[in-house]
Formats: sequence, C-alpha cells, structure tokens
Amino acid sequence: MQPIIATLCHRTWTRLGYSNVPALTLFLFRPLIYPMEFDPWQITDIGDYEQLFKFGIEPMDRFKDKYPDNRYIRRGIIFGHRDFGKIDAAIQGKKPFAMMTGLMPSGKFHFGHKMVADEIIWFQRKGARTYIAAADLESYLMRDVPLGDARKIAVEEYLTNYIALGLNPKNATFWFQTDYKIPYYRLRDVSAKEITFNELRAIYGDLTPSKIFSALTQVADILHPQLPEFEGKMPTVVPVGVDQDPHIRLTRDIAARLGHTYRLDLPSATFHRFMEGLLGGKMSSSDPKSYIALSEDPKTARKKIMSAMSGGRATLEEQKKSGGMPDVCSVYKFYFYHLVDDDTELKGIYDECRSGKIICGECKKRCADMMERFLVEHQKKMAKAKGEAKELAERYAGKK
Repeated sequence: MQPIIATLCHRTWTRLGYSNVPALTLFLFRPLIYPMEFDPWQITDIGDYEQLFKFGIEPMDRFKDKYPDNRYIRRGIIFGHRDFGKIDAAIQGKKPFAMMTGLMPSGKFHFGHKMVADEIIWFQRKGARTYIAAADLESYLMRDVPLGDARKIAVEEYLTNYIALGLNPKNATFWFQTDYKIPYYRLRDVSAKEITFNELRAIYGDLTPSKIFSALTQVADILHPQLPEFEGKMPTVVPVGVDQDPHIRLTRDIAARLGHTYRLDLPSATFHRFMEGLLGGKMSSSDPKSYIALSEDPKTARKKIMSAMSGGRATLEEQKKSGGMPDVCSVYKFYFYHLVDDDTELKGIYDECRSGKIICGECKKRCADMMERFLVEHQKKMAKAKGEAKELAERYAGKK
C-alpha cells in the first residue's frame, strides 16, 4: 500500500511540473507513505534505508562504477540522492557547479563528521565552487550554544579539521549565518512568502519560531550561491546525512516557487548512512563515549577502540567455531568508513572475522594501531591549518 500511494502521488505532482514530492502530499499522506519521523535537529535511527526510496530519494547504485575514487559512493555509504544526475553531467562535462553544505558548531569534530568533510573535499577536487556555512544561528536557536562559542567551535574544530583533511581554503567560501551579505538575508526573507504554515508543519512536525527561522535560513544557505551576486544559476549539490532531507525537500519546493523572482536550479543532494557509535547507535557530540574526535589524544582513542562494542561471540570457542559478526561491529565500521581505503584489504579483514580466524582483541589492536597512526599524523596537519582556518573565517565576516 505504501509504495502504491507514494508512486501515485509522485507521478501526479511530476505531471503538474514538480520534480519532487511536495510538502502538501506529505501533509495529507505522510503516515501512509513515510512512517519514519525525521527531525533534522534530533538524532535519528534509520532501520531500513531502502524504505526511503519509496518517496523520492533515488539509489546511488548507478554512479558506483563512475566514481571508484570515492570510497563512500563505492561502498554504498552514500546510498541515495536527489537529482545527482545533473551534478554527474557537470563533472563529466567539466561544467560549472557548486557544492554547498553546513556545519553545526555544537561540539567536538568526530569521525561521524569526517564523512561530510571528505565529501566536501572530493567535490572540490572535482571542480565544485565550494560553499560552507557555519550554522551559528541555528546552533544558538536549537541547541542553546552561545554565538561566540559557536563561532570558536566552527573555526577551531571544523574548519581546522577540514583544511587538515585536504580542503583548499583558497577555493572556498565560508560564512557565519549571523554575519554575511545582504542578498543572502534578502533571499531568506523573500522565501518566507513561498511556504505555508501547514506545509512547514507537514515537513517538520511540531513547530517553534526557532525551527521556522532555522529552516528558512537553511533555504538561503543552499540557494544563495546561485544569486547573480555570487555564481549565478548553476547545478548545486548538498552532501548531507539523510536526516537533513526535510531541509532539502523544503528548499527544492521553495526554489521552484521563486521562479518569478530568481533564476534558480533546483538543488541536488547526496545522502549518506550514519556511522554507528563506539557503543552502538549513532555517534553523538553530546556523548563523548560514543565517538572519537579528530583532536583526541591518540592514546585515549586507542583505549576507546579497545573497549568498543564488537561483533564477537559469547565465548572464544564459539567465536572460532561460528565466526564473528563484523556487520554489527563498531570496530569494523571504522575500517569500513575511514581507516581502510583498499577494498581487497577490507574484504580480508571481514573474512578473517567471519571465519573465526581472528578474535576481537586482535582485531581491536590492529584498528587501534591504525587509529593512533592516523591521529598522530592528522594532528600535525591540524597545527599547520589553524592559521588558514582563521583567515578563511575572517574573509567574509563583516562584509555586507
């Protein structure tokens, strides 16, 4: 029943000229077509990612062979998209396109955040005009982080790590939501006229003034690179976790409605899976035991790996007989997402575990060694990147 209703709704709106399922459809049929509740301001546990394909997110499978250099695409970590075909065409044709994403400066930059940083850097190297927003206003409104603290976290934790990981600051635009250019704010304000309260409620559920203001500010974050004062109309991709899809849907609907005022291309998006935390569940900046920060003391990180939840059996005898369970092992996830780029090497680790050839203690030690080496080298790069991060943060501050 769910896929039938979703398909009929999608086809109807497409025939009327919309490229995605509008908010009104969700308002009327959401309980039937989309039983999972998405809240971009809360941790979301996604049980079945394939369920998301029923209502507008498309599988990323057809792009895997095209981009073998991207570990996240190749391994299905980036599992879905909206309109990525336009971005693919721009990359293949060496045509202009933009990449925009944001950071929520509310805590330590950890390996869950590193996925987005790696995606930013990959798109930049593919030729994207790179736009990065520090959501200091949203952090203040939704998480009670003082604006001064949010700015400090954005620069010292996020930007510094981005540059240390490979971001070219000379080819990037960075801004704080509270201190940017007038056309950006004008776009945010004009966007408010293009959406109704009921449509916002359909997308976000319970509403507060802070939620509404944050959502409209994100519309301006995503669309403003296409203003004539910036790049002009061009394909734009937003790499995010799938919990941010409500913002993507809202922005695409508003972009379609702003045609009388602006020349805008509907933004594309890629969606990645959440990386499980050290103790199971999603990594959370509010729970230091669930993550490893990239600024973490390497010895402390080693201890966290050694005490992490694994996919081992109850006894050593059972482990050797039945093998381990890497698919539910938080240690294996570090190999899969970050520490092992070679697929053959990764398969060897997986097979060793499944066959019972290696026990969890040995596997954890290998992972801890890799983690310690990575952090030691990365933190040397962080020390060099601090000045560049500060310079990038100051480039547009106060310039209206």
